[in-house]
Amino acid sequence: MSDSALLSQLRGDIVTSDHPDYSKAIARWAKNAERLAKVVVYVKDEHDISLVLRYAKDAGLPLAIHGGGHNPAGASSVEGGVVIDLSRYMNKVRVDAEKRLGYVGGGALWATVDKEAMKHGLATVGGTVNHTGVGGLILGGGYGWLSPAYGLAIDNLVDATVVIADGSVIHANEKENPDLFFGIRGGGCNFGVAAEFVLKLYPQRTTVYAGFAVFLPHLLEQIVVATKNWWPTAGEKEGMIQMTTVGPDRKPAVVIFFFYNGSETEGRKNFKSFLDIGPISDFTKEMSYDVVNSLQNPMAGHGSGVYMKGLAHNNPNPESIIKAHERVIEIFEAGTLRPNVLYEYFSLSKINSVRIDATAFQRVPTANVLVAIAWDGSIPDQSDVAREYAYELADIISSGQIGLKVTDGVGYSNYDPDSVNSSSNKAKLIFGANYSRLQGIKAKYDPDNIFNKWFAITPATATATK
Repeated sequence: MSDSALLSQLRGDIVTSDHPDYSKAIARWAKNAERLAKVVVYVKDEHDISLVLRYAKDAGLPLAIHGGGHNPAGASSVEGGVVIDLSRYMNKVRVDAEKRLGYVGGGALWATVDKEAMKHGLATVGGTVNHTGVGGLILGGGYGWLSPAYGLAIDNLVDATVVIADGSVIHANEKENPDLFFGIRGGGCNFGVAAEFVLKLYPQRTTVYAGFAVFLPHLLEQIVVATKNWWPTAGEKEGMIQMTTVGPDRKPAVVIFFFYNGSETEGRKNFKSFLDIGPISDFTKEMSYDVVNSLQNPMAGHGSGVYMKGLAHNNPNPESIIKAHERVIEIFEAGTLRPNVLYEYFSLSKINSVRIDATAFQRVPTANVLVAIAWDGSIPDQSDVAREYAYELADIISSGQIGLKVTDGVGYSNYDPDSVNSSSNKAKLIFGANYSRLQGIKAKYDPDNIFNKWFAITPATATATK
């Protein structure tokens, strides 16, 4: 099918390199994730998606799917290929308050989900940076402030409308195509284009205690000790993200994002051991729930270069965390990079109450750590040097961990820098014991492996022997 024939049948919009919106069409959250696509198609519906899939296959062009575009490794971009872009038209959210369900377009952002759900006093597990796309976060697992109470985003997925490789539009849920339902809950975009998600919603109080407090670096050991005492008994209403960083004023700092699903009085009482350490600035307060997931947005703006490395730890270790922070300061002072290390602390009980073979996502009893290194998007790509520093910081943090299994320490898949590396064996580590089962599902729904931009699973037919 020629470009002109494609254009004549599409209900959506097509953008090529000579279009005035081309630069905007290939722009991503991270500058280094941009690729020069041959064509970007803003699809309007499943019909358009099917049409573009047929076109890409007939033309022998590689394929990518764009929703929020937050993967800094470039999973939503493709050089010289076709981008199916869901963000312009397939971005709506509809709430059925009586059934407590949210019908979410594959190109929606979490900000829209939070806003629409809270109109009805409801909420679901969503991203802690609300300009993140719904699709990538859900398909990769999905942690959020409500995870201690309701699990991962995939644990609250009731149904998905998926356009598979042959262009068919099917549903994936517990009764219809349950094998595909297993696969998309943690298996990413390996099996098709998720056009719509149906999510469970829960009653949510209007306001919560949240915000961030800034501490001086010399208090880091006290913070880690307080964390070791608090985290083992953390309940379903609470969580925090600790960040070791250098602030906009070029001064080192430790920033803690607090969350308590209750009043300010309750929240301050709950986090008293941390607040008593003495922050130099305290911006925590009682605020509207739908604002909470925007608190990190200023620190995660669009247009910078970004390299991310995920890892995990099972025991906050003062020595390694302090050493990593000292190295963060040195890296910052050495040049153009802005390194941060984020330690996520949520109760994992609800998440790990789900059987390992219930979804594709590999559940582990460890907390997420994210090493994120950014640079000005207007300067040349710094990915290579950022990668070296990110792995160095990850090694420092991991050195303080004892008894951590290889599978437990792999880190959260959505934080992994090797997601688009087709030559890597990382997919086998990411999916662990579920990998062989996923190969069979891949062979059924995408035997030619056209969906290969995120921990590509090798179809069973290409490897299995009879």
